[in-house]
Amino acid sequence: MRITDVRCVTYVGELKHPEPFWTDRLRRPTDVYPEFARIGAADLRRLGPDRYEVRSTFLHVDTDAGITGSTAQISADQAHIIQGTLRELLVGADPLATERIWDVAYRSSIHARRGAGMLALSAVDCALWDIRGQHFGVPAHVLLGGPTRTEVPIYVSTLGTGLGEADVRRATRAVVGAGGSGIKWFPRVGPPDGAAGVRAVAELVETVRDEGGEDLDIMLDAWSSWDVMFTVDVARAVRDARVCWIEEPLNTDDAAGYRRLRDHLGGDVAIAGGEHEYGRWGFAALTADAVFDVYQPDPHWAGGISEVAKIGTLLSAAGAVMIPHGQSMQCNAALAFSSSPALTPRMEYLDKLAPLYQHFLAHPLVPTGGVIEVPTLPGLGMELDPDRVLAAEPLGGAAE
Repeated sequence: MRITDVRCVTYVGELKHPEPFWTDRLRRPTDVYPEFARIGAADLRRLGPDRYEVRSTFLHVDTDAGITGSTAQISADQAHIIQGTLRELLVGADPLATERIWDVAYRSSIHARRGAGMLALSAVDCALWDIRGQHFGVPAHVLLGGPTRTEVPIYVSTLGTGLGEADVRRATRAVVGAGGSGIKWFPRVGPPDGAAGVRAVAELVETVRDEGGEDLDIMLDAWSSWDVMFTVDVARAVRDARVCWIEEPLNTDDAAGYRRLRDHLGGDVAIAGGEHEYGRWGFAALTADAVFDVYQPDPHWAGGISEVAKIGTLLSAAGAVMIPHGQSMQCNAALAFSSSPALTPRMEYLDKLAPLYQHFLAHPLVPTGGVIEVPTLPGLGMELDPDRVLAAEPLGGAAE
């Protein structure tokens, strides 16, 4: 079997959703500047009352066996690198030789070991695992050694949900009612907000604990936008509410800051992160410094399924926990269902982004009763639903 073509196609569709789709946004590192902090949430393009346009660029890798492997939700930068740099390495190659393709692509892109170049390679690798599974007629997790279990619990990330008390209570009730074991919130405040910002985070956590009960795990995601002392102050303010972890309080490159943070916290709350790190070498450095308690490589960003499986081995040897970041439910399921529950005890489900990213799929992965059930479709289950595709725009071409 050989690769015959590599295509990037933007699919256009329509989503029905109460307005607005995005009620709020996460805090960003640039919010240290007031002019950036004032920028609100940018909504999807509106087509009419409660109707939005959905656009998603897919990578398709075609083969002479009639099998196509796909990766959803890639960026324009990824598509450009795939078409302009990686395509010539892929056409004519054996798609089952994923290790060789990964190694050749990595060695051929000396300046792409992080950032957009690694994201492009990640997309290719995930599509190749879709091909592998279809070729052998089994889900990707089987080829990785699974299944290790029949279901994996999820926690829900509320990115884009409003932070007012009524919204927080409503979302928390929904998660608990659906059987979710944890909920993650994205505070908009940070160091420039001082003590008032710390109180706002504490009030958010207290509201969630009051509404969700004692057994609900609560996570906070700062998206690399806090500093050491603000994080310490938040951790102390929410100690009695038992926050499960604080995610990415500092930039991933700030290893010295994380060491200081650990000294201050003394184990009071777990620190999670790693979604913005790349490759086994980046994670080997993080584990050497014991930066995090919970590591969150994203197979769409950190090197693909092949690389995150290797990262999982590193983390297992370090006695750490790996809960992949939730960009792709399909890729994360392949990894979770081939990992020990001790390494990957749960999966992330983004309650707004996961349905959006899976909008064009015929068989989206959605939780039932607070768990994701073991996938049964060959490969990654990336078949398109033609009824959801209103237009298809090949990269650089006219609409089909």
